[in-house]
Amino acid sequence: MRTLKIGNLSISIPIIQGGMGVGISLSGLASAVANEGGVGVISSAGLGLLYRNLSKDYIEASILGLKEELRKAKEKTKGVIGVNVMVAMSNFADMVKTAVAEKADIIFSGAGLPLNLPSFLPKGSTTKLVPIVSSARAARVIAEKWKSLYDYLPDAFVVEGPKAGGHLGFKDEQINDEHYDLEHILPEVIGEIKEIEKRYHQEIPVIVAGGIYTGEDIRHFMDMGAAGVQMGTRFVTTKECDASDAFKQTYIDAKQDDIQIIKSPVGMPGRAIFSKFIQKVKEGQKQPKTCMCKCIKTCDISKSPYCIISALYNAFRGNMDNGYAFAGANAFRATCITSVKETFKALIEEFNKTK
Repeated sequence: MRTLKIGNLSISIPIIQGGMGVGISLSGLASAVANEGGVGVISSAGLGLLYRNLSKDYIEASILGLKEELRKAKEKTKGVIGVNVMVAMSNFADMVKTAVAEKADIIFSGAGLPLNLPSFLPKGSTTKLVPIVSSARAARVIAEKWKSLYDYLPDAFVVEGPKAGGHLGFKDEQINDEHYDLEHILPEVIGEIKEIEKRYHQEIPVIVAGGIYTGEDIRHFMDMGAAGVQMGTRFVTTKECDASDAFKQTYIDAKQDDIQIIKSPVGMPGRAIFSKFIQKVKEGQKQPKTCMCKCIKTCDISKSPYCIISALYNAFRGNMDNGYAFAGANAFRATCITSVKETFKALIEEFNKTK
């Protein structure tokens, strides 16, 4: 595997662990991945619930929680630690500012176009900014906007395909359309980025995500020109993953047919493992009465069939009767709990076997 360069950061194993909220990827998983030479990523989504013992105010608890998770991660590793901040979050600005102030190495940002992300970067900051996109057009719009307004280009791009877990940046009809597969959109994004690189004389690596599960997958997409990969699902069934054992077990128990596209209250399709909770929602048995924290800008509690942050928080804690697990298309391939170190070893062996 080639070393991944993001600005002045040198990542010996070009694997980025995807940010998974609520509570699935915190300092435990992120530091373990960073210690193996990859990029560990803390998800900022839902930290206000996880750290409500520090403040009853969701925004303040989120800020304090992110500070605490970054502190814990830095105590456990000298490797590269990133933070995932979704544009759709109501506390997007606060999470970005906190990540920068606490000197996170990288901010990954998707679930919308992070058009103003560089505005939060003070002079002299070393934090790298990496947008997550699902099309060449989105990459072009972000690059042009950042350059014209802030004289700043993305330090890298993550292009995420429709086989990813969680919320997807695609319409329902695009998810199973082969024209939106990574094999189609990756070359388009790489082509767009090459033009930007030529114009501004700056290298911008393209990282691929969404359904990457094996070392063979890594080689396949790196042979297509990707500089690295982002993987979430494969790391859920590790000892170091911050989710409950019950959450991890849903991956191990899942069959391929259990991995389904659901309609999320935030207005995006999402991929999750079918559960009793999802069945109840389909039957109209779930209806929130109050909004816990107005965590997502696009969520309207009066029209939502359930509170998504509550469902994801319940799942994180192992209460699967009142929640569900987001998962990538290959989650059913998990068979046992392993360690992050063993996972990296297996991925490298799988990669090398495909020479």
